[in-house]
Amino acid sequence: MSDSGHFKFSKTNVIVPLMGMILIWLVYWMELQMGINLNEYGIMPRTFSGLKGVLFSPFIHGSLEHLYNNTIPLGILLMALFYFYRDLAWRMLLYGVLLSGFLTWCIGRTSYHIGASGLIYVLASFIFFKGVFSAYFRLIALSLIVVFIYGSLLWYIFPVKEGISWEGHLAGFITGLLLAVIFKVKIPVQHKYDWESEDYNEDDDPFLKHFDENGNFIEYMEKEESLSDDTIVQYHFKPSKKDE
Repeated sequence: MSDSGHFKFSKTNVIVPLMGMILIWLVYWMELQMGINLNEYGIMPRTFSGLKGVLFSPFIHGSLEHLYNNTIPLGILLMALFYFYRDLAWRMLLYGVLLSGFLTWCIGRTSYHIGASGLIYVLASFIFFKGVFSAYFRLIALSLIVVFIYGSLLWYIFPVKEGISWEGHLAGFITGLLLAVIFKVKIPVQHKYDWESEDYNEDDDPFLKHFDENGNFIEYMEKEESLSDDTIVQYHFKPSKKDE
């Protein structure tokens, strides 16, 4: 499969990220309009009731700043996921949310852990490591872009700032790495030119024969003599019947 057949733009590449961003804003708007606080639907570590936050916590945010900081990265990373890894995008999302949420439930502090940042770390970690593991130039380039834009996220898997769930970030980072190792992705067949093959010989290349030893291009090449100097040509005369 070529690049054009593997990487195709579709409506899903836009609809899914857009719906994800709309949903988290809609939940926050409902909290404001109804005057309620949904933090209790977040992850409360090591409590049975806190397990519901594994599913609900990505949609709940504590402030407008918290919501804004998660919206753009979520949209960009979801778009990259569904464009470059469309065959496993939905599975990656499902397992990413469940596994990262459960890890947060296991290692988190006794507090409600909310926000889509855990999922963002899953996406960033998966896209980075999967590109490196694939050794395919387009996916490696995507990995480098993720590092360039979101490389600073790495600091927040450590307790460097009060009020953030570094445990959720760490759980998301580990989950993305595990899924990058587990999930297999189809890589387009890379076209190889003749000069990329191991048995390539420059002396047999018809194009390179147009260059002399000084690198000058020879547009018209003289045809090689088909006969060598020591070739002996013998002619035999046979008279026709008219001459007899």
